[in-house]
Amino acid sequence: MSADLIKEITEGLRKAIGDNSGLGARLKFDYEGQGQTLVDGKATPNTVSNDDGPADCTITISAENLMKMFRRELDPTAAFMQGKMKVTGDMGVAMRLGPILQKAGGG
Repeated sequence: MSADLIKEITEGLRKAIGDNSGLGARLKFDYEGQGQTLVDGKATPNTVSNDDGPADCTITISAENLMKMFRRELDPTAAFMQGKMKVTGDMGVAMRLGPILQKAGGG
């Protein structure tokens, strides 16, 4: 697990989200205990950081697999069904993530 990859993901999300993610919630990506990215969709403006903290929804996934989702090499539903991604908390927040992943991937 590369700290550089986590930094790259965080920057990509920060650019994709801008001031308003549309999530209206706090979402955390947990890189299987190797670090995290926290999207605070309740803050005005929204923030994206590598801080740890409480979240309405936590997605546990490797940084490599999240990058594959950004590049559309891994379908989020398939990742979930194959056990490559676990979601805890408010599943509705995870469902609103699609447009953010598309933007982060350059789409």
